[in-house]
Amino acid sequence: MRRREFVARIGTVALAWPLVARAQRVPVIGFLNSGSPNERAHLVEAFRQGLKEGGYVDGKNLAIEYRWAEGRPDLLPKLAAELVERKVAVIVATGSLAPAIAAKSATKTIPIVFSGGEDPIKLGLVRSLSHPGGNVTGIWGAAVALHRKRLEILKDLIPGATRMVYLGNPDNPDAKASAYDVLAGAEAMRMQVDIVNARTESEIDAVFAAINQMRADALLVATDPFFTSRREQIVALAARYAIPASYPFRDFPVAGGLMSYGPNLSETYRQVGVYAARILQGVKPADLPILQATKIELVVNLKAAKKLGLVISRDFLARVDEVIQ
Repeated sequence: MRRREFVARIGTVALAWPLVARAQRVPVIGFLNSGSPNERAHLVEAFRQGLKEGGYVDGKNLAIEYRWAEGRPDLLPKLAAELVERKVAVIVATGSLAPAIAAKSATKTIPIVFSGGEDPIKLGLVRSLSHPGGNVTGIWGAAVALHRKRLEILKDLIPGATRMVYLGNPDNPDAKASAYDVLAGAEAMRMQVDIVNARTESEIDAVFAAINQMRADALLVATDPFFTSRREQIVALAARYAIPASYPFRDFPVAGGLMSYGPNLSETYRQVGVYAARILQGVKPADLPILQATKIELVVNLKAAKKLGLVISRDFLARVDEVIQ
């Protein structure tokens, strides 16, 4: 199936399938995501693969209703309420932990399977990783917890760097904790880090103009669904101002960014599908421990490095999981 056809399908399937689901009495999954179908098509495909591994195929013995926030977290409570009213069997909340928080606020009974990089315990979603309790379980990408490691890798790539900028989103529920981790890591490495924030497209433009004036050696971009949705804009600005940048996901170097270090999102979404299938089979969310992403990848775009005038050593390349030419 071509990507355009797949995107069109996941954007319109909710219109056709409710009637079929009622007629055949197949279970319905509510898919709540903070992004948009255009940017998440490959991840939805991975999610559907996980469901298939559990014996569920969309359009045969399962229906999926999609709700997309399109980068607007203020829409999540309304979208979650729609899925609860629809009485779906499971709510899959992905893209960050914001959809999971909205879903948990909307229902205490419908099982919720989340994926996100923020700490689910700190945000009150679960009691513990081994015994989540309640109606929520999922896959913790731990991308936020990797900020210090990303800082170290960026320092290894640019040994002479002494001043970095960390771009965060104050609307992210884990923004303060993430910034603290970055500052603590920078202090341990005797580096200066300036914190800048952006929550809108225009603010991203303004922030990069400010970063250019700071004369920073490198940039660390926070784990945030809004930044992922604006990755092409961010990558283009980093190239315009010739600032080496480290990103949380592979999507950024694929779009032309320098490097990323973080969980493989396709694998995470596949695991979410597997967990959703297990719940449909009767397993309670409280009995499913929070899985932590184990496939962490270092991806480097050599073309971007060349444009920045960076020479990447063989030792560094030996650590890289994927090289984009």
